[in-house]
Amino acid sequence: MNSVTSTTVTRRAVGKVRPADTRRHHRTLLLQHLMDHGPTTRADLARETGLTRVTVSDLVAEMLQESLVDDIGARPGTHLGKPATLVAISKDAPVIVAVDLSDDSGFDGAVVDLHGQVLLREQAPFTRGADAVDDLSTLVARLVERAPRRVLGIGVGTPGIIDDAGVVLQAPNLAWEDVPLAATLAERHGLPVCVGNDANIAAVAEGAFGDGDDAGPLMVTIGQGVGGGILVDGHPVAGPLRSAGEIGHIVVDPDGAACACGNRGCLETLLSAPALRAAGSDEARRHVGDLLGSVLTPIVTTLGIADVVLHGPTDLLDGPVLEAARAAVARQSLPFVAQRIRIRLVAHDELVLTGAAALVRHRELGVV
Repeated sequence: MNSVTSTTVTRRAVGKVRPADTRRHHRTLLLQHLMDHGPTTRADLARETGLTRVTVSDLVAEMLQESLVDDIGARPGTHLGKPATLVAISKDAPVIVAVDLSDDSGFDGAVVDLHGQVLLREQAPFTRGADAVDDLSTLVARLVERAPRRVLGIGVGTPGIIDDAGVVLQAPNLAWEDVPLAATLAERHGLPVCVGNDANIAAVAEGAFGDGDDAGPLMVTIGQGVGGGILVDGHPVAGPLRSAGEIGHIVVDPDGAACACGNRGCLETLLSAPALRAAGSDEARRHVGDLLGSVLTPIVTTLGIADVVLHGPTDLLDGPVLEAARAAVARQSLPFVAQRIRIRLVAHDELVLTGAAALVRHRELGVV
């Protein structure tokens, strides 16, 4: 059985360090340097990582056999003596299957390389309950079959509350409760699986690769439902209940429409993509934006967040919704906060896919 993991990517070291752990850590140092800085000689890898040349040569030889790295020739312009060979992430390195379950138009899947580049995409219709698990699994199978190289693992970004074992404790829009999603997919496909909350992994991806504050953006994902991902010092916050950021189920109108969670008048019933399409008029969307701003204000004030990112359909969010949300936060916040906070849209429709792939990359290779 292959490994099953969740969104947790860091743990405090406990107990004696085994030689295998040390070796893995050293491999991670080399891979992280190559990911961050590109082709590097073995001598420079040793100097930059603090490892011995013997250790570097041994690990590079191991990774060459695994098609993780390649020797790509000498550095251009090298003339004196025997030229040193550059090592780079291999063009034949494994790929990752990533799936985003947050979009109201369907399940979005992709094959992603180690650099986060999407190589190919497929979609499946949006379904719920047991059908959604089966349809997700079928989509994964198609992507694995189409993958041009060995698949390192499967990453899934899903709405809802997910525990450390990759069990979806509750995802109202998918009609899931206590669904062992990671274990199910690992058993069916024989690959390592990472399952993460869509908003959390989108926040990590935007913080790492986007145009924001990598220390603490608040990501609000708007699709079939509404979720929030909170980063503190670059790390996602889940909380003891694993439910941090579930802003879509804050009640904003007790007499409002029924929500999939069982309550009435949740923010999600007004701000989800289907609800915004149904709202129609600018006035109605402005009202929704005002409610969103009222929900955001205590969060950004309490946590001192300076960057709020709305991730969803720009045709629905740009204009009245965004403007009203900004105005509400400015109106209800301390002037010091209001003058410094940024609330913006991000149109990157591959953000959750990139984040899901990053989970697998971190779990299997240790790199971020």
